[in-house]
Amino acid sequence: MSDVYLKSVAVMDTVVTIQVCGRERDCAQRVEAALEWFLRIEACCSRFDEASEVRQLDAHVGDAVRVSDTLFEAVQFALAVAEESGGAFDPTVGRRMELRGFDREHRTGRRTHTRFEESAAVSYRDVSVDPEHRTITLRQPLVLDLGAVAKGLAVDMAARELAPLGDFAVDAGGDLYVAGHNPHGVPWSVGIRHPRLDDRAIETIAVSGAAVCTSGDYARRAPTDGASHHIIDPRTGASTCALASVTVVAPTALVADALATAAFVLGPVHGAALLERHGVDALLLTPALERRIVSGSYHCFQA
Repeated sequence: MSDVYLKSVAVMDTVVTIQVCGRERDCAQRVEAALEWFLRIEACCSRFDEASEVRQLDAHVGDAVRVSDTLFEAVQFALAVAEESGGAFDPTVGRRMELRGFDREHRTGRRTHTRFEESAAVSYRDVSVDPEHRTITLRQPLVLDLGAVAKGLAVDMAARELAPLGDFAVDAGGDLYVAGHNPHGVPWSVGIRHPRLDDRAIETIAVSGAAVCTSGDYARRAPTDGASHHIIDPRTGASTCALASVTVVAPTALVADALATAAFVLGPVHGAALLERHGVDALLLTPALERRIVSGSYHCFQA
């Protein structure tokens, strides 16, 4: 078994843990740089922080606002997934999430309140990006929610910092990227959470050089009613119930996280079709624990 360097921090409303095998001289420095990405991206993309860049953008309706590369890439990617999923994934759901009680900043507990009335018809089509000038324009008042892409982006940026170390794992509360080998010298073993039994895995996969992200109905319940969960269908405003969880294995956490959310909303048939089009591996579980498997380039799941 090789030496292991381990460090955890609380950020992005979760605990982020980085594990590096085969300690090198600059390991600690690289781990700190990797963790810094989570802080930077949270400061940029959090809808709960009125000082964040995305909240500042929300305040400039109708203006073409030049933004940072981080915010531009996050929004541009979110819009692409929204278009590809027919609106099942939509980064303009922030106001609707607030109204369902998902409105507290995880560090302070302070509640956020949008100071305008949002049109019921607001959607991702009300956001435009200009790649040449790196600007974003909001065509009407709305609140961007980048939760389904920001954490994945942070995982990927952390993994890029750690890449020279070879053998490492980044775990951001269920969004993971693993590279090389674990401390025993074999591919990493990743447990897929059982959606109905706490602290139990329903599946364990061996994977390396890939991201593994899960969207599930068990993660957060709506404070307003305690029954519905945090993954809503932007087209209806209601929580979706056809699936209990979707786990996606993809080359990047940005892709895996967003596609898992989109597929969860689309349901077992259309969600699987979306994942098949993108060539990823996936495990879709219904509330009755019926399995649907999508086999991509990693061949992680067995029928």
